[in-house]
This record gives sequence, structure tokens and C-alpha cells, in this order.
Amino acid sequence: MENQYLKKIIAQTPEDLHIISACCSEGKVNIDDVKYLASNKIFLISIARFSKEEENKNKLINSIIKFEFINSSKSKNIDQNDTNLTLELLTIDIFKKGENFEITMLFSKNRIITLAAEVIEVTLEDQKIVNDKNN
Repeated sequence: MENQYLKKIIAQTPEDLHIISACCSEGKVNIDDVKYLASNKIFLISIARFSKEEENKNKLINSIIKFEFINSSKSKNIDQNDTNLTLELLTIDIFKKGENFEITMLFSKNRIITLAAEVIEVTLEDQKIVNDKNN
């Protein structure tokens, strides 16, 4: 069995965040796996994503996206009480709004989560490989 490495990508610029967005596009998120810890200014998402950064793009990986220094969180078209709701992430965008940043996660079916952040501090960390269809 070949060595399998788990990744950790840290984004501190808009360009870095675009790399995380590319890695996570088409990833699936259960609404129960989205948490905003307002007192800690942390927003967490557990996402099941395909490994787009390797030759074997069939690997399903459980990852955590951690957004830090978040002042507020808003959602649109998302029923947070529907525990069976699964979101498909399309992209993560970032906009400069005054002195702060607005991070927008766009999901399928026009579902949106918007975060207001003081600075860009986002981490994508792989937790485990769920399956590898080539093995």
C-alpha cells in the first residue's frame, strides 16, 4: 500500500482562498456539519470532497474548512432546521468591503452563506480518506 498523505492548506490572501475553493468545489456538506462559534469568531464546515489535486480524482476525503476572525454569519435559502439537508459547494468568493472582507460560499440551488471577516485566515485540513475507487 502506498503512503497516503493528508493535506493542510492555509489561506491568508484572496488567491490562497481560490485554491481552497477549487479543491472543495462539488464537495458535499450536511447542514448539521456547519457550525458558527460566535464567541470564538470561528466558522467550521465539515465537507466530503473529491481529491482534485491528485491524479486519482476519485478519492473521497473528509475535510474541515476553518474560517477564523469571523464577525458575523448570514445564510440565504438554507433551512437550518432540516437535518437531512445536504449542500453542494460550488465556489468560495471573497470581496473587500470597507476595512473588512466578505467571504461568500455559493452552494447549488442558489443557497448562500456569507461571512464577515476582519482578516483572511482560512484552513482546509483533511481528516481522513473515505474511499479510494482505484484500490
